[in-house]
Amino acid sequence: MERQPPGLVDVHCHILPALDDGALDLADSLAMARQAASDGIAVVCATPHIRDDHDVRIEELPRRIAALNEQIDAAGIPLRVTGGGEVAQRAAEHMDAEALRCVTLAGQAGVLIEPAPGPLGRDLQELAERLQGEGLQVLIAHPERHVDESFEQTLRRLVAAGCLIQWTAAFLTGEHGGIALRFAKQGLLHLLASDAHSSHGGRPVHLSSAAQLLRQSCGAQLADWVAHDAPWALLRGEPVTPLPL
Repeated sequence: MERQPPGLVDVHCHILPALDDGALDLADSLAMARQAASDGIAVVCATPHIRDDHDVRIEELPRRIAALNEQIDAAGIPLRVTGGGEVAQRAAEHMDAEALRCVTLAGQAGVLIEPAPGPLGRDLQELAERLQGEGLQVLIAHPERHVDESFEQTLRRLVAAGCLIQWTAAFLTGEHGGIALRFAKQGLLHLLASDAHSSHGGRPVHLSSAAQLLRQSCGAQLADWVAHDAPWALLRGEPVTPLPL
């Protein structure tokens, strides 16, 4: 992968067709791919749910991704889909590093962890510390769904344990986006993602508006690192350390 790649990277997207609760069919996946390309996204990480209530067979994911990329190429859409998974915290607790490496982003070290429902607990930090010790870079998905009175303190502990925090782009641009911007200024926002599930409704495969808002509120250096440098480094397999503030 080139050192200065163009375009954005969506590290959390349910773009694979007829799998988990994401794209309904191939047409839906292609529509999502067009959304992404029109927004300046160059790579989408396919991150289907890895948890008990979805029949996602990890061994089938490379074939499914390759088939979707063939259809994207045939449609002339300038986008590449790469591997990944949104691994539920409870599932990850029973998976070893070898199993988790099958659903890392682009086959590198970054693994996206979906926290258990409710407030972020100490058990999430314990899991993150174990996985970090096994050579994985832990990404915490959509923390905005887990706010409680100890939210900021917990995020700081997770970051101190080596985690990267992934916020949802649509949350950043929504009515409560000021929360995310405040945490960004404190070094607690490291990645943006769409967490899109369909072209028919819900969150679109868009990142640029959130990146621009981050630029306006927090400055170009942080915005460029969050929207470009950090995700591309993850895809290259490079360790990612948050910018000093």
